[in-house]
Amino acid sequence: METVAFKNKDLDVVADLYLPAGFDETQKYAAIVSAHPIGSCKEQTSGNIYGAKLAEAGYVVLAFDATHQGASGGEPRWIEDPGLRVEDFRCAVDYLVTLDYVNEDRIGVLGICGGGGYAVNAAMTDRRFKAIGTVTGVNYGRMMREGDLSGDVAIKTLDAVAKQRTSEARGSAPRVDDALPDSPEKANELGITALDVLEATKYYRTRRGQQPNGMTKSLFSHMGPAIGWDAYHLAEQLLTQPLQIVVGGIPGEFGAYRDGFDLLNRARSQKKDIVVVPDTSHYDLYWKPEATAQALGALIPFYGEYL
Repeated sequence: METVAFKNKDLDVVADLYLPAGFDETQKYAAIVSAHPIGSCKEQTSGNIYGAKLAEAGYVVLAFDATHQGASGGEPRWIEDPGLRVEDFRCAVDYLVTLDYVNEDRIGVLGICGGGGYAVNAAMTDRRFKAIGTVTGVNYGRMMREGDLSGDVAIKTLDAVAKQRTSEARGSAPRVDDALPDSPEKANELGITALDVLEATKYYRTRRGQQPNGMTKSLFSHMGPAIGWDAYHLAEQLLTQPLQIVVGGIPGEFGAYRDGFDLLNRARSQKKDIVVVPDTSHYDLYWKPEATAQALGALIPFYGEYL
């Protein structure tokens, strides 16, 4: 594995490039762009789990940090803007096609959690992606619009975002939100019972998955674009590449299970499939060997057939 950088306009995108065993730069390889979850980084599941294993299977894998996040450039920090995130994917392909050992006609994409929604959206308008895989993929816009069904949460949130953005434009300190408690103990103290939040805390706040750049933070004043976005908009028309979806059989609050079936139903792709890993939660698919092995057991043959 080596760390590389490429450009998204004037910003540096930093990525880990995983190379197959016995790599020979005179040969041509299929390549896969691997995208991290919301609030995550390339050193977590997209790189150290899926990137490494796909490289072992013979692929060149590019696991990148989103712009404004991780080791990549962009100020202010912790922006989760779907337009920026999707452009990162296109720039990742721009980089791969400059490598003599990458076969430009054999490039695929993999996204985990929110990275799955971004991967799908990017592939709709970048035909250089020939095969699409998602693992516990989440439609981030849909998730952001949900909440207390007794009120219009999206509109209330957008009103608050507007006020905060005006305040910051006038010089006030940015509001940076952290999606998770500081520790599993703190989550228990707060009485949190939501499965996905508890498991996210155990992943991001312990040695299980903790990384310096896996911050789970977001800049509140820049949340507006995500609230008005749908990862799968126009999938019925534009998403035609082969598609492999993997979800866990234990549904959680983040909605990956239903988003997986929504994507399956909406995609125009003639070759599309969903694998439900039984007795497995959203975060099990980030790190648990038995869960990730089943996900890779679907993904590796899929990429083998279509790349």
